Amino acid sequence: MTPSLQDIRAAAARLKGAIEETPLVHSRTLSRLTGAEVYLKLENLQFTASFKERGALNKLLSLTEAERRRGVIAMSAGNHAQAVAYHAARLGIPATIVMPKGSPNTKIRNTQVHGATVLLEGDNLFESGKHARALAAKDNLVFVHPYEDPLIIAGQGTVGLEMVEAMPELEVLVVPVGGGGLIAGISVAAKELNPKIEIYGVESANYPSMYQRLNNLPVECGGDTIAEGIAVKDVGSIALEIIRRLVKEVLVVKEETIERAVVALIEIEKTVAEGAGGAGLAALLEHPQRFAGRRVGIPVSGGNIDSRMLASVLMRGLVRDGRLVRLRVTMPDISGSLAKVATLIAEAGGNIVEVQHQRIFGTSSVRSPEVEFLVETRDRAHTDRLVAALEGAGVKTAFF
Repeated sequence: MTPSLQDIRAAAARLKGAIEETPLVHSRTLSRLTGAEVYLKLENLQFTASFKERGALNKLLSLTEAERRRGVIAMSAGNHAQAVAYHAARLGIPATIVMPKGSPNTKIRNTQVHGATVLLEGDNLFESGKHARALAAKDNLVFVHPYEDPLIIAGQGTVGLEMVEAMPELEVLVVPVGGGGLIAGISVAAKELNPKIEIYGVESANYPSMYQRLNNLPVECGGDTIAEGIAVKDVGSIALEIIRRLVKEVLVVKEETIERAVVALIEIEKTVAEGAGGAGLAALLEHPQRFAGRRVGIPVSGGNIDSRMLASVLMRGLVRDGRLVRLRVTMPDISGSLAKVATLIAEAGGNIVEVQHQRIFGTSSVRSPEVEFLVETRDRAHTDRLVAALEGAGVKTAFF
């Protein structure tokens, strides 16, 4: 059953006071960067740091007393898990969550902290789902699907309701797509309120399942992705029907672009997004011609990113922008050579982060050791000037 705008409004009334009505903020810098007028819906500010609370709570509030006593079970890569666990605990409902074995530690830990029983089963969401359904049948638990449920979709649709009501002039919405629950709910709400609004979906290049289904292609997904929250092979049939009818296009973006979006959000807007949460902005970065000059709303759908992964993404961003470089310098093995090169780097405005001295591997002569400097610079042009300064002083330099 496809939820209606009335269902979404009923969900909004049900959820009022129990979840955050997150802000919709205009980003002048991202607007300048992308050529569009960018408005961010900060769903990463929910208590469990994702929009999933909306659908999960709407579903849990629909349960009878008998169903609540039986308990619920869900499968999730992380955000739906935390949402179900948190609100089930609030409502006194026992919860079991089945998560894929490779789920980020932060999402596993944050699910357990709410008191849910966490089971790590299967290598992907599909396998976790099979295990969860088997346990639901065996133990008579209520299965809370992350996207294939009208109540879940209606709850997620409150994101779109809030966006359009806060900014009726929005012309385009760009929404991350996993199973399709979020974009389906947003589409129903937004299109009913403004039939002229255009809606685009975004998927990772490694998991373009909705794009493939819409274009009658064989579904081929797999591989590592920073956007594990939308790494879904089996899309929802309810969502698919809504998307066929209301969504203009589903775009596919590269992993590197998603990383760039996560970096941009934290550096420019000082807001932490997981890979899936940065997917909407990634679409603007990779397909700017589609959105140039238009008022675009983007839900930052979640902020649950592993700290180690975030650190790696930020460092890779510095490398990609030419702000962190490795310089390989060949120097004579005489007293003061290292200090001389370090002084030259400092005088050129570089900040030495790390030094590695190499006498054995890869050197042309034992009397000419190589030293690798990890150097922070302002940008690629600054790096070029720094290398030119070294070579101008007679220091043989390579950078990569």
